[in-house]
Amino acid sequence: MEGFEPGIPTLIEGIGVSVYRLLGRNPSPMTGPGTNSYLIGQQRLCLLDPGPINSDQYDSFMSAIGNRKLEYILATHTHGDHSPGAARIHIATGAELVGLPAPEGIAQDKSFQPAREWKDGDEIDCGEYVVRLIHTPGHVSNHICYYLVDKGILFTGDHVLQGTTSVILPPDGDMSAYLDSLRRLLDLELLFLAPGHGGIMDKPYEEINKLIAHRYMREEKVVARLKDLGECSIDELVLAVYDDVARHLIPWAKKTLLAHLIKLEGDKLVKNTKVGWKIA
Repeated sequence: MEGFEPGIPTLIEGIGVSVYRLLGRNPSPMTGPGTNSYLIGQQRLCLLDPGPINSDQYDSFMSAIGNRKLEYILATHTHGDHSPGAARIHIATGAELVGLPAPEGIAQDKSFQPAREWKDGDEIDCGEYVVRLIHTPGHVSNHICYYLVDKGILFTGDHVLQGTTSVILPPDGDMSAYLDSLRRLLDLELLFLAPGHGGIMDKPYEEINKLIAHRYMREEKVVARLKDLGECSIDELVLAVYDDVARHLIPWAKKTLLAHLIKLEGDKLVKNTKVGWKIA
């Protein structure tokens, strides 16, 4: 990521409250340059998405916090590149864990165990800023976006990414829920989107509407390819529907394709058979 070094706090300008991004030390084909963590506030701090367990990154967090009070650790969800780093920081600082417990499924961080039950609409008042929890299922069922009330910035985790689209992971992930969650965000007063991966986005409504349109475009392509191919397996269908995607990403595209198919089956547009999928 141009202009950002792993572990170095970088101020996000134009928000009206202190927000620093710390790029994680976990670059990969799926995480891009790495997971974005955000340190919010001047004196009463929140740390959002501390990422995977990494001793160097832990040292970077503790250095950035300094002698100030870290009150909360916010997790957008419990995938391994977002929440596992919270446990050590929680022990060191006593900061309260905020988020939803891990659902069943692989690659979920079961160590993330908030002491209380958080829910959609809950607010955390840190004096100079207020954080609102917005439950945004879709990518996974326990995904939360965090909104700085009256500041116009939304921390989107993996719900809205810069430069790419989120993988929807059935059975816990849900395409219908994902689209509904995206539409909810359009009702917020937004200036910036701060994603879990990629750069800050300063055209939030354009980005959200573009994502919604992209999902429906992909859905239409699924239906069109099924009409062309007839009854076929998901392995055959994914190559036809995601012919614009690099081959090494096809296994991930297959997961999102399944999410589209499940939604379309619920809409009674396609049918799952013993052989594969076909138009209903």
